[in-house]
Amino acid sequence: MKTITVGQLRQNPTRMLAEVEAGETYRVTRHDHEVARVVPLAPGLPIVPRKRAGGSRLAQLPRHELQTARDIDELLADERDR
Repeated sequence: MKTITVGQLRQNPTRMLAEVEAGETYRVTRHDHEVARVVPLAPGLPIVPRKRAGGSRLAQLPRHELQTARDIDELLADERDR
């Protein structure tokens, strides 16, 4: 495990991240105290989950008919007046 200070990390994060990608683990220290560890990602573990397949399902929702106003503009104007 390698050690890097916050200042060194701030100046050149690219080198450390390349080594982490290659399998190295780093301890990040501030004033000689460990504040974090940067470890390689486990194989096959996605960082961000994929979006669901398919588009929006908004079009499948039933249409809502206004009952107290002729259109949305009138409804919003009534709400603003309250």
